[in-house]
Amino acid sequence: MKYVTINETDIKQAIDRIVTRTFQMDMTWDWPAGVAFYGIGQAVKTTGETKYLEPLRAWIDEQFEDGIPPLTVNAVSIGHTLLTLYEQTQSERYLDTAVQMAEFLRTDAVRFADGVFQHTVSQNYDFPQQAWVDTMFMAGYFLIRIGTLLRRNDWLEDGLLQYHAHERFLQDRETNLYLHGWDHIAQNNMSGVYWARGNSWAAYTMSEALHIVEVTHPSYMKIYDSLRDQLSSIVRLQSDQGLWHTVLNDPTAYEETSGSAGLAAGLIRYNEAIGAPMYNKYIQKAMPALLSKISNNGTVLDVSAGTAVMKDAEGYKGVAHERIQGWGQGLALVFLSSLLTYKWAKDGSRIE
Repeated sequence: MKYVTINETDIKQAIDRIVTRTFQMDMTWDWPAGVAFYGIGQAVKTTGETKYLEPLRAWIDEQFEDGIPPLTVNAVSIGHTLLTLYEQTQSERYLDTAVQMAEFLRTDAVRFADGVFQHTVSQNYDFPQQAWVDTMFMAGYFLIRIGTLLRRNDWLEDGLLQYHAHERFLQDRETNLYLHGWDHIAQNNMSGVYWARGNSWAAYTMSEALHIVEVTHPSYMKIYDSLRDQLSSIVRLQSDQGLWHTVLNDPTAYEETSGSAGLAAGLIRYNEAIGAPMYNKYIQKAMPALLSKISNNGTVLDVSAGTAVMKDAEGYKGVAHERIQGWGQGLALVFLSSLLTYKWAKDGSRIE
């Protein structure tokens, strides 16, 4: 399949509904906002809708006035929005705060095992000497972005270190899927579950890195190989309905929207990186399934709640998925926005 057939009008309308609903959520300076607003930033770039930019800027400015809380690895994800605002407005205040975040990661974030970040969900939840796959999006990808933008090789290399360390600890060499977490004290992967959203954090951020990291950099092929092998397993686990189960290899687990959106976006960006529409049939299958999960008021449905590394697969299957979540809004926007600029997307609504 060379082209993914889309209806551009439907996708833009879905994006508009999601963005409108997202701005009606009350969020703090933390990772739910970080992912939600990253998705809105992607929508700004692909639709050109400046009306999305002003409320995004207003939210950040209000946080500046109130004072930014102490940073954590997860909360640094708001740095993605700061970079987007800087790119769109050229206002140095956004870049200055993003630089502070990068410096926090370099000098103050807790590490173990030769430099991997210890995962911190928030000020109230810390997990000693644990690496979670979420960090690849929250901090690793951010460092790669800002390091490349400002030509700070130390930040870039630190971001790449996070990618490689998480691959070493979390990617299973038999299935090529990513496990949710690693406990360095116990020297194990805890529950050993292949969680859909966790795999989407890895797949999407690695696919984006292939568009940022120079092909002559030694890290490029390491990232490429990890992603290539992961996606070859991911596509074979897609459900008949077009989504992925929250426990990827368990068909009795519910189909989960945020992870599915992130995985499908990763497929798009990987295809663009390799210059071939290899996974288009899986993207095509995912698109109507994901669009069906967007309510009339812009709520992305069937998104699992915040998920720690659970004790077993049953724990993941029991995570609630009835409420709106910032990460569900954001990852749905990432996928839909990626479709609008996808090289091999064809608007089927146009008469040729």
